[in-house]
This record gives sequence, C-alpha cells and structure tokens, in this order.
Amino acid sequence: MPKKVIIYSTPNCGYCVMAKEFFKANKIEYKEIDVSEDESAAKEMVEKSGQMGVPVIEIDGKMIVGFVKPAIKKALGLK
Repeated sequence: MPKKVIIYSTPNCGYCVMAKEFFKANKIEYKEIDVSEDESAAKEMVEKSGQMGVPVIEIDGKMIVGFVKPAIKKALGLK
C-alpha cells in the first residue's frame, strides 16, 4: 500500500524543491501544503513537528524536519 506523504513547504525553499524532485524521481505521490499561503496549515505543521522551518515532511504520521534523504528513504522503505 502506498505511503501517505505530505510536504509542508514554501515556494522559495530550495530544500523543499529538492524533496519534491526526490519524490518525483522515485515516483512517490505526495500532497504539498504551502504554509506561506495557508495559516492554519502552518499552525498544524508547528503543532505536529515543533518546527517553524520548512520542509517538514510527514510520511504515514512520521515527521521528518528538513530534506534528510536517509530518513526519508527509510520512512518510505526505499533502498
């Protein structure tokens, strides 16, 4: 079953772009939430992760702060 992936990002975040390119390259479907446009989503992100910075990536409920490729691969079950 595919993992549920959400990325909290902003348009001018380089690491967010790298994370989304990584997902595309690995054919991972994800939902993108622009926290610069959506104040309630920004609050939700901070409540879930304790972090103000982006990207915050949620994979099946597991929070990963930043584009940490080894942690993302592990959470997705990629080699």
